[in-house]
Formats: sequence, structure tokens, C-alpha cells
Amino acid sequence: MKKLVLLTALILLSGLTFGQTFQKGNLVGFHVGTVILDPDITLNQYNDFYLNKFIPEFEKQFQGDIKMYSAVGDRGDDENLVGFFWVFKSVEVRNKYFTQDGTATELFNSKLGNIQAINEELNKLGTFSQKHYTDWVIQ
Repeated sequence: MKKLVLLTALILLSGLTFGQTFQKGNLVGFHVGTVILDPDITLNQYNDFYLNKFIPEFEKQFQGDIKMYSAVGDRGDDENLVGFFWVFKSVEVRNKYFTQDGTATELFNSKLGNIQAINEELNKLGTFSQKHYTDWVIQ
């Protein structure tokens, strides 16, 4: 019985250690749209640059305030569309970087300006055309 309890505890602990979970109060912004690729650029090339170069530099600028993820719609209303997910620590953190109408603040623009060169490289590969977005607060 002790072995079973110990094994169960280890399994639960490993799930907490390696699993990513949202915390109560996190804000997740789901941005859905399409990527308009420049000629001779594939979606795989765009995604590779976005995931492996842009996101790490972006997240470094925001020092844990914002995490970014990318996805492709598999079924439903947004099938075959691209989704970019921004995870903020809280509504207050989001409000530091974006106004009520969704416009970027000076603070956001200054941090984005620090990675202007990599952002320009991304824009040479293609641009994201947003269809809609929704910000969700984790309960």
C-alpha cells in the first residue's frame, strides 16, 4: 500500500513539475486570422522563424509578463486559420501594454522597438491579418 501511495504521489508531482497550467487570474488573448506570405515563402518557413526566433526574443523583452504560442485551427469556425495566443500574468499586466480599445501603449511599443530588426525580418516573410480576437480571464 505504501508503494502505491508513493507511486501515486510521484506521478502527481511529475505532472505538476512538467505540465504547464494556467493560474487563476491569467489573461489569455486568442487572436485568430491568416498569415499572408510573401512570394517564395512557405508557412513552415514563417512558423519556424516565428517560433524559434521571434517568440524567444519577444518573451525576453517582456520578462515573463507575456508568453506567446502559435496554433492552426483543426475544426470548427476557425478551421485552417492561424491562432496566436498571448498569455498575460493578469488583466493588470495586459493593461500596462494595451489600452481599453486594444491599442498598444508606449511601454509595449518601446519593448517591441528593442526587437525591431527581428520584427522586420518576420514581416519580410509574411504578415498576420487578424480576423478577430477575444481576451479570456482564467477563473
